[in-house]
Amino acid sequence: MNVSDFDYDLPEELIAQDPLADRSSSRLLVLDKRSGDIHHRVFRDIVEELRAGDVLVLNNTKVIPARLYGRKADTGAVIEVLLLNRKQDNTWEVLVRPGKKAKEGAVIEFGDCLLKGEVVGILEEGNRLIRFSFDGIFEEILDQLGEMPLPPYIKHKLKDRDRYQTVYAKYDGSAAAPTAGLHFTNELLGEIREKGVQVAEVTLHVGLGTFRPVKVDKVESHHMHTEHYIIDEATAETINSAKREGRRVIAVGTTSLRTLESAAGEDGQLKAGEGDTDIFIYPGYQFKMIDALITNFHLPKSTLVMLVSALAGRENIMKAYNEAISERYRFFSFGDAMFIK
Repeated sequence: MNVSDFDYDLPEELIAQDPLADRSSSRLLVLDKRSGDIHHRVFRDIVEELRAGDVLVLNNTKVIPARLYGRKADTGAVIEVLLLNRKQDNTWEVLVRPGKKAKEGAVIEFGDCLLKGEVVGILEEGNRLIRFSFDGIFEEILDQLGEMPLPPYIKHKLKDRDRYQTVYAKYDGSAAAPTAGLHFTNELLGEIREKGVQVAEVTLHVGLGTFRPVKVDKVESHHMHTEHYIIDEATAETINSAKREGRRVIAVGTTSLRTLESAAGEDGQLKAGEGDTDIFIYPGYQFKMIDALITNFHLPKSTLVMLVSALAGRENIMKAYNEAISERYRFFSFGDAMFIK
């Protein structure tokens, strides 16, 4: 299967640079994955698309201000550090720019030495391990010094950090937002619950691998990044009950979907627990847990376009994307939404 099969032409002006004032006022393209039929709505109309008994699964991860700017202690050279994964205690796997200045043993100072980091290892793919030292609470220092790690295609500065968080974000750990969830307000979630829809939560800490381009020609040759997930017993039971009773399980975002599919057992049951997943979903994949998906519009030739193509069929997705372009939908993280049912 060729990566080029998942390419499309997107005018640059359709890349959303800022979030809408009202989260739920974005547009919603509804795609029937069986018939290929498309219709256009506003996101708050999602209430009418849901049914009593459905289970809506949210990813409650919280984005940390993971981008830090510091200086090398010996030369004063500016270094950008992006926190990716906490390994142990105060040691993190990070992305460093420029990498050539961050050799093992290099010390980087942040915010008038409020925070210091020493490069203690270099990983195969070029990421670094940095051990941080500080006085106080790391999260509070990070909140003071760090910036939200917006995707590279967003050029505008974010005025309000909370707009790159879902309203239900709880657990620190992501380097990127689960952006399908950005469309929900607390009021909208209240209406959804009132309709008789069950709302369940999982946690998957989103890594920057979600933005990394696919650099191979054949889909099957791509190596997927790893992300950490957690599913509690209550969520597993809620979803397993729905599956037994033939009710729909609807993932909000590809991160929730990947979490559920990663934890699905051979017996068709969702397993509670936590672990790391590098699941790569592309056409031919047989879904075990989810029936429908609320998602945003994804980058050309990305693993996420491949994932939605596995769910709805490549031809249906390409038709829907081309229609969204002709209708001037807003694309990517701060853009409009899609409901694949």
